[in-house]
Amino acid sequence: MCLDKTSLVLMANNEIMLDQLEAGNYERAKDVVAWYINAAKTYGVKAVNPGGVAAWKWGEDAKQVTSPIAGYNNLTPGKIVAELTRICNDMGLPHPMHLHCNNLGAPGNITTTMETLKHLEGQRAHIAHSQFHAYGGNDWEEMRSEAAQLAEFFNANPDISTDAGAVVFGETVTISADGPWQHLLYELTGHKWGNLDVENETGCGIVPYNYKRTNVVNAVQWAVGLELMLLINNPWQVSLSTDHPNGGCFWRYPEIIHLLMNADFRKECISKLPDNVKSRITLPEIDREYSLYEVATLISAGPARTLGLNHKGNLGIGCDGDIAVYEEEADVTKMFSYPRYVIKGGEVVIEEGHVRSAPQGREVIVQPEHNPDTNDFIRPLFEDCYTMSFENYPVEMERVENPVTRECEPV
Repeated sequence: MCLDKTSLVLMANNEIMLDQLEAGNYERAKDVVAWYINAAKTYGVKAVNPGGVAAWKWGEDAKQVTSPIAGYNNLTPGKIVAELTRICNDMGLPHPMHLHCNNLGAPGNITTTMETLKHLEGQRAHIAHSQFHAYGGNDWEEMRSEAAQLAEFFNANPDISTDAGAVVFGETVTISADGPWQHLLYELTGHKWGNLDVENETGCGIVPYNYKRTNVVNAVQWAVGLELMLLINNPWQVSLSTDHPNGGCFWRYPEIIHLLMNADFRKECISKLPDNVKSRITLPEIDREYSLYEVATLISAGPARTLGLNHKGNLGIGCDGDIAVYEEEADVTKMFSYPRYVIKGGEVVIEEGHVRSAPQGREVIVQPEHNPDTNDFIRPLFEDCYTMSFENYPVEMERVENPVTRECEPV
């Protein structure tokens, strides 16, 4: 595959790490996180529903940021968020802690989101798919947008970035390490549901879904994703995403770009929503239109900077030379759907829809330092937490194709 790629290790429900935080052993918890990043050959840390997936193994969830999670006495989602953020920043990871907040997708979850964000002020962090965390209302019948409140937080905290997690109407499939949410979605829709508990480390669920323009909840979700990208002032701080495939597939980005660049087209689409949606959203009041420069920041330069991949997303000397060239035309959706050239590392990969070459992509990893005795510390704990052996867990470097190691820069 010619794409450069990387991954993040899920840590916010890892039993070995949570036990260290419960005991107040911050340095040991940091060593454990560093060991997992090295073992899994990843680029950083993702926190999904902190404490909630651990609680799910007890048949519960963790929707209150300040309440202890099931199986622990004093460990709360808020503490997990604060300590994992600190760990990632202390290790100097190029990409900060990547957070999927608690209480995803539920009416009124803006309260949980804002309470969570209090634990991040003054720190570097990235909030994943923020559209799914910006809802008001007490139930599904009252659900409304709270994108303005969330955007105000980002505008006041420039060190915290986000990706929109925008929704597009149509069929897709939801895949998430947030097992409790996937079960709730199954109950709400009656669609097929697959779930997997991954040892005592994390979990995963899969549920098909269809976002309908005529559905009030779905219409609010569609508006919230656009509102966030339009109300967050700095396009370097917010990235275009659909949380692929949860809000829709990534190849539908051109449709969203059209909506961001053309206020009249937006208003035309808003007019097709159910009448009782319009009082629940702020999108009809927003006249901002993205420029081409802002779009380039939103889809390329901004995400590269957020990920700490400063050799990508720009045309500076010594950078990768990964470039997409589009033929300018009035139809924005069509323009961004069919690049005239795609250049990878200075080599033309696609020209006028034809594949010309396929240079090998790279796998970007980090290898943060940790205490030399961490192996000996973790080894016996595997017997309680895993069915696999300790020796079989780490990914050997020879299995990583064309690896590139980025340096950690502790503050």
